[in-house]
Amino acid sequence: MLYDVNNLNLHYSITDEVVFERGKGGLPFIKVSTPHASAIISLLGGQVLSYSPSGTEDDLFFVSQNAYFQTGKAIKGGAPVCWPWFAENPDDPALPFHGFARTAPWKVMETGVRDNGQVEVHLALSDSPLSQSLWPYHFNLDLNINVGEALVVALTTHNTGTREFTITEAIHSYFNIGNISQVSVCGLDNKPYLDKVDDYAKKYQEGPILVNGEVDRIYQEVDSPLRIYDAALKRIIDIDHSGSASTVVWNPWREISANSSDLQDDDYKRFICVETANAADDVVTISPGSEHTLTVTYRLEKN
Repeated sequence: MLYDVNNLNLHYSITDEVVFERGKGGLPFIKVSTPHASAIISLLGGQVLSYSPSGTEDDLFFVSQNAYFQTGKAIKGGAPVCWPWFAENPDDPALPFHGFARTAPWKVMETGVRDNGQVEVHLALSDSPLSQSLWPYHFNLDLNINVGEALVVALTTHNTGTREFTITEAIHSYFNIGNISQVSVCGLDNKPYLDKVDDYAKKYQEGPILVNGEVDRIYQEVDSPLRIYDAALKRIIDIDHSGSASTVVWNPWREISANSSDLQDDDYKRFICVETANAADDVVTISPGSEHTLTVTYRLEKN
């Protein structure tokens, strides 16, 4: 899908608040400005790349300086949409990692401004011959992004076909942090998790999550808000969710960061992924004509 930025501005721009322009790699970006915050959204992947509440110096999200900004490639950072499967496809590991939504071109459906100044962007993705070749089901995805004092991302899966299907999914948020050694993640105490670094061994969290090596965990039975304490940037990231019982916590640490072409060698110090998900055994089954919504809300506080 080729985007005509002038045409998008003609139909969907809102003076001083929503503007479409070419960003890195010539990709089409939506720039949002409100009295409360600013944001940047890539139409490739329907991906929020930036969110900055007014009066803050540091972005909520991390985006690697080595990230790919090209068609068919995932952008390393921001909040990618992993769908209709998280991680490897369980039936065919040769299929795209984390599904195809994060590298697909999304369609703009609507933009608007609420009375309180909050800007809403509605994107959509439907099945196509390409998606059918990877995953043979009929669907429609609605991605609603609300930018205000908080950032709200809601992903709704509609089954528009005649067959039931199952999905796993995630909003794969890369949070910008001051230094990984000064970060703790709270709200998962006593929760079971699958430790991918230890061959998916099932373990239980004791106290806050502190990172001093590679971390790749799928937390289960998650039913409460989470908080990331970032001492270096002197702030707290609040994460609330619905439609999800899983949280993925990931930091690649030194070796993976150094061996990843779309990460700088020391990028592992600058981000942590805390992902709102339906993953592992948290599988969503959607009947024909039915839908499922995963919603996540992010807020920043000074610490």
